[in-house]
Amino acid sequence: MKLNYYLMHLLGLVLLCLPFVSTGQELTQTIRGRIIDKESQEPLIGATVAIVTTNPAIGASTDATGAFRLDKVPVGRHTLRVSYVGYEEQVLPELLLGSGKELVLSIGLSESFSKLQEVVISAEEQSKGNPLNEMAMISSRSIAVEETKRYAASINDPARAAQNFAGVGTSDDQSNEIVVRGNSPRGVLWRIEGIEVPNPSHFAEEGAAGGAISILSVNMLENSDFYTGAFPAEYGNALSGIFDIRLRNGNNEKREYAFQAGLLGVDFAAEGPLKPGSKGSYLANYRYSTLAILNKIGIKITGDASPVFQDFSYKVFLPTEKAGTFSFWGIGGLSEQDMKASRNVEEWESYWDRFDQSFKGNMGAAGISHMLFLDKDDYLETSVAISANSNKIAVDSLATDFSSTPFYHQRFLYNTARFSTLYNRKVNNRHTFRTGLILSRLGFDAFAEGPNEDDQQERLVEQTGNTYLSQGYAQWKYRLTEELTLNTGIHALYLGLNGNTSLEPRLGLKWQVNAARSFSAGFGLHSRHEAMSTYFAQQRLQGDTYTQPNKNLGFTRAAHYVLGYDQMLREDLRLKVETYYQHLYKVPVGAEPGNSLSTLNYEDGFITDSLVNTGTGRNYGLEMTLEKFFTNNYYFLVTSSLYDSRYTGADGIERDTRFNGNYIVNLLAGKEFKVGKNRQNLIGTSFKILSSGGNRFTPINLEKSRETGREQLQEDQRYAIQADNYFRSDIKVSYRKNKPKASYIVSLDIQNITNRLNIRGIHYDRTKEEVVTIYQNGLIPVLNYRIEF
Repeated sequence: MKLNYYLMHLLGLVLLCLPFVSTGQELTQTIRGRIIDKESQEPLIGATVAIVTTNPAIGASTDATGAFRLDKVPVGRHTLRVSYVGYEEQVLPELLLGSGKELVLSIGLSESFSKLQEVVISAEEQSKGNPLNEMAMISSRSIAVEETKRYAASINDPARAAQNFAGVGTSDDQSNEIVVRGNSPRGVLWRIEGIEVPNPSHFAEEGAAGGAISILSVNMLENSDFYTGAFPAEYGNALSGIFDIRLRNGNNEKREYAFQAGLLGVDFAAEGPLKPGSKGSYLANYRYSTLAILNKIGIKITGDASPVFQDFSYKVFLPTEKAGTFSFWGIGGLSEQDMKASRNVEEWESYWDRFDQSFKGNMGAAGISHMLFLDKDDYLETSVAISANSNKIAVDSLATDFSSTPFYHQRFLYNTARFSTLYNRKVNNRHTFRTGLILSRLGFDAFAEGPNEDDQQERLVEQTGNTYLSQGYAQWKYRLTEELTLNTGIHALYLGLNGNTSLEPRLGLKWQVNAARSFSAGFGLHSRHEAMSTYFAQQRLQGDTYTQPNKNLGFTRAAHYVLGYDQMLREDLRLKVETYYQHLYKVPVGAEPGNSLSTLNYEDGFITDSLVNTGTGRNYGLEMTLEKFFTNNYYFLVTSSLYDSRYTGADGIERDTRFNGNYIVNLLAGKEFKVGKNRQNLIGTSFKILSSGGNRFTPINLEKSRETGREQLQEDQRYAIQADNYFRSDIKVSYRKNKPKASYIVSLDIQNITNRLNIRGIHYDRTKEEVVTIYQNGLIPVLNYRIEF
């Protein structure tokens, strides 16, 4: 009740600040950008760009740099048509143009098989959602920034937006981690500006691919690619999914700003030209935790344990006449939370009530990217980046006199330097070649100490040093005929720590039957190394002598097979079906015969058990997507997945993995209403329903747990219990007010509107001497106010 009280007062303040005074003036804004060849990145001179939703139509042609400019465009939704002789026409529907910011676009066109004439595609929306990477054939799509803003429960987070796609789920709605096709979230790779980075999330645990809140601000993002299997050859060190994030360039003609305040943070963004008349630009964003601010003024919504976080990101874009273009970019985030035990012993009801716990997690990455056009058909893209991420946890047990004893302490620090170079050559409209090299220096400082099976404190890992990871790849896109396209290549990895290598062929094939229908197939071998903390996990031999049984672990490997069918039922309605099979092998499992442990069941943390690469796993399923793109002021997205995820440990028994929910059904829909005197303001609604199989967990041997005083699992029944089906519904309502010099947006995102308490898992409570069920989040309202000017 206290939470709702403060939220209602905060909503009232926001509404009072919102300028609702109407104006009869017709508001306009500018749409501009560049048109380039999608394969070679060269500008297309003389391409035609037209807005087909105004009367009369507003049009322009691109100049010698591929740039176009459309001035005095009425604010609202517009459809943009781009055409060029010898290239496939592209239509961008329902672009949102507000009065506060110019709309700056970068649009890539694909060369047609025949250059004789301009090609007009009847199914205009067929490119909607297709990946930006022209080498991708299957199990991939782009995530638009507007989708991240629009979808209910996405809260401006691309990872949460991806949870709406077929084959993607989550085991914990308190985190933005994603489960792709039954795989562990640890198999996801993050890239920013074409180079691998640590998990960009606040409150991320060791070895995890997600966290509570994304460090990536929506103010910084360009449309990005998301992959769920059979990745192109340039992607390595990933098993289940890939986020390939692009940061947008700032406006290089005028200074623009955005201020945002909501339950998840207060942030400010600024962008503009480096100097008047410059083609270079800057873009920066800073955010600080709202709950931390409220705590400081005495409003303690979450008590004394409020999460505190802040993040900063930037990009400086600097084009030159002869030396190519340079981008200087960086992201960083700090997060911490202290949870103190009550100093009233009578309030200690459960075992964990007597512990002081603190968490600190930091992440940062900075890089320089350079693109050099060698001639009109080839370019060289090179990036150098440094990154670091740390994770510090302290858990101390309190006695009744409140004296503390260390229970578990962890400190992990990783620092990485990476170099990546890519050469791309478009030979002609049939052949495109790409090759590259990635070199990574992996530094680590890992320490952890905690209780062993006898509740005695023991050093779990203590190691400082560095190693390196080398990757190389080559790929070839070949249009055999106008309808048939082949994408093939190979990726290689070498881990210097123990000399393990992996050679991974990749193959993709697409048959474009006609403008509205296509079939596709993909195959690839993929692998990923373990977290450094797992390689250096220690086991005591005797006295102060330890061994490191996992130092020579090899890569976990997977073979992906995918078949797909894509059908445009009409210009704004797409049906997509994919079926897949993944064979995982050389999986690290418990070394002892009869052990049922497998790393395929871990979502975070590090493993101290002795491991060997003898395990296997298999994931297979069928996915369906029915997507109605945003046209006529509404959209919907229906996805369903039927799948099975299994693993085999050292005991030779095949079992369900922890993430085997068996099915996911997702319904997302939204509609916009034009309001105001000139219908230039917008009310947006979005509604989401999600149902999936419940989490799996291992039953607890209650009798043995009571005897030993600690949790004892029934190992022979690992993940044999499945919780009730997961169900959640979310709703979002927003209002955009366009004024002559600014746009004002207020939104309310209510997650889990039915307040259903889904089960996350179970654990044994030593104090109560019983098995306790752990539940996930109930209803969470997220209020947000934004101004663009």
